[in-house]
Amino acid sequence: MKIFRTAIIAFIGFAIISGQSCSRNTFPSDSSGQPKNVILLIGDGMGVTQLYAAMSVVKKSLYLESAKFIGFNRTHSWDDYSTDSAAGGTALATGVKTRNGIIGMRADSMSLPNLIELAHRRGLAGGVVSTSSVTHATPAAFVAHNISRNQYEEIATDFLKTMPEVFIGGGYDNFANRRDGANYIPELKEKGYTVVTSVEELLEVDGADRLAGLLAPGHMPAMSDGRGDMLSYASLKAIETLSRNENGYFLMVEASQIDWGGHENNTDYIIREVLDLDRTLGVLLDYAKLNGETLIVVTSDHETGGMALPYGDVHDRSVAAEYTSTGHTGVIVPVFAFGPGADEFTGFYENTDLFKKIKTLLGL
Repeated sequence: MKIFRTAIIAFIGFAIISGQSCSRNTFPSDSSGQPKNVILLIGDGMGVTQLYAAMSVVKKSLYLESAKFIGFNRTHSWDDYSTDSAAGGTALATGVKTRNGIIGMRADSMSLPNLIELAHRRGLAGGVVSTSSVTHATPAAFVAHNISRNQYEEIATDFLKTMPEVFIGGGYDNFANRRDGANYIPELKEKGYTVVTSVEELLEVDGADRLAGLLAPGHMPAMSDGRGDMLSYASLKAIETLSRNENGYFLMVEASQIDWGGHENNTDYIIREVLDLDRTLGVLLDYAKLNGETLIVVTSDHETGGMALPYGDVHDRSVAAEYTSTGHTGVIVPVFAFGPGADEFTGFYENTDLFKKIKTLLGL
């Protein structure tokens, strides 16, 4: 088993470096069977316009374009037509719509079990990977329970309670340089975590049962600031660790900063981050093809910016976007699914139904 996992990681690592990933059109269309593992890839703030902007400027088809099973979900929160990432993430993680700003709780502040906690109850492993701080709204919704998404240090405390086998992203200061003077790094190590603070250290990890990758004091850099293939490598390292559990796993991977480009109405920022999501999907698909037991679902928590594409040129591969907002909108967002169980994700449904579909497929 260890040799097989090592071969997978080595093969896909070569694909990232060389750009020689498997064909974008060769993932099996057979969706029969039940997955042992589920990877949920969330493009925060990614609507169909953000996606089409990225499709418009590249020469090759995106990996997302190879999806045979496509749906849409409604994103509104309990109290607002336009959800925020806390309520949107909570809907995806727990199957319940809540108030904007709340993490892992109902609108009345009662805690809800999330997919990682449910996985643990059934003996599966769970983890989160993000290009934001791991205590930011979306990854937090899969781990923590808090009345406010802004209570980052309290959310960090919940990581030591839920104990996902893997969490990788930014957020070191919420664990180590806290206002209350506490330092959770020694406690994480006592609980069996291998703790790393750089991508270089992350790549050297071998055989960890639990892995905490706190790779930046706050959020990770943007692609334009040199983040590189962190999301791809972190996702693969998470899989390597989670696969030590023979019962299976649930992994949430977030491309956080599509949303931030939307807030800035920055088209280049958005496109770079969407392409990073798609590149990460490519290596995940390579893994899933070899593994044969993994369902990959790609979606968004909401659209950001009210982005439109009134101008573009298909010959020189350029677009000129306009925006209606610097905030979130209430439009439906796409869902793409690959692998066993993928046909469950077609059609129109609430974001809470995506949780229910994953829960059923994993038998949680």
